[in-house]
Order: sequence, then structure tokens, then C-alpha cells
Amino acid sequence: VQVIDRPARKLILKRGVQAADYYAYCEEVGCDIWEILTGIKEALYEPVGLWLPEHLIKPGTSLYVQGVEMPVNYAGPIPDGFELIELPPCKMMVFQGEPYDDEHYEEAISEVWELMKTYNPELYGFQWADTDAPRFQLAPMGYRGYIEARPVRPLHP
Repeated sequence: VQVIDRPARKLILKRGVQAADYYAYCEEVGCDIWEILTGIKEALYEPVGLWLPEHLIKPGTSLYVQGVEMPVNYAGPIPDGFELIELPPCKMMVFQGEPYDDEHYEEAISEVWELMKTYNPELYGFQWADTDAPRFQLAPMGYRGYIEARPVRPLHP
């Protein structure tokens, strides 16, 4: 577990209709979104699946989306059907599980989720800040372990 600072940035995202997780999202919008996102050359990092805080969810759209973070000054093209939003700076607590065999990705995700349910960030001077920024997951890849991040803020700013 580590805490990282995320700068102000933009996010190119594709919204679903009512999806709350990856599988429902793929049923709604298809599973080819990842390939489109990986093709965006100016991206800061790899594409992510995100659970948006309430203030970033548009009426009639999903909690879960997929997107890629862009520099705050990005003004380039946006793929058809996607949109560009701004994200403020924030702190993220990143959880990384042990490496696993790729065919056991669901168990790896479940293990990290179970840890996150009971993890107390206050022991390290933080509190959950789920309204500040989206929670995100990286693509499950066995060699690096499952990685997911949740927003936090200092207990005593």
C-alpha cells in the first residue's frame, strides 16, 4: 500500500448507462473501449476502469466508466462517443496484490477488495475521500498483481 499525489489532470472517458462494474460496463458499451484508450498517445498513464464520485456522474449514466488520464493542458482530439472532463489534484491510496496466474484474476481482485474493506487509513494519517476523486483499477495482469486505488485526504490538513 502506498499513497501517491495525483496532479490536476483531464480524463478522456466513455460512460455507460447503469454499469457499476467492469462486466456490466462491457455488456453496455462493448469491450473494445480499452483498445481505443490505449491508442491515445498523449496519455499520462495506461487506461483505467473508474468508479466515479456522485458529482461526476451525469444523469442517466453509469457509476463505472473507462478512461485515460491526460495532461491538464490537453486540447487534442477526443474519440467519438467519449468526453473530456477535468479532475482536481488529489491523493490516492494504491493497493497492489501479490503476483498471480492470469487465469485466477477474479480471486486476485477479490483478495484486494477484501483487504480494502477492512483497511484503516487513519493508522497512517489519512481518511477515505471517495467524494474527491474517482476510485480506479488498472487492468488485471498477473505478473504485477492486481492494482486498485482509492482517494484519501490527510486526517489533519
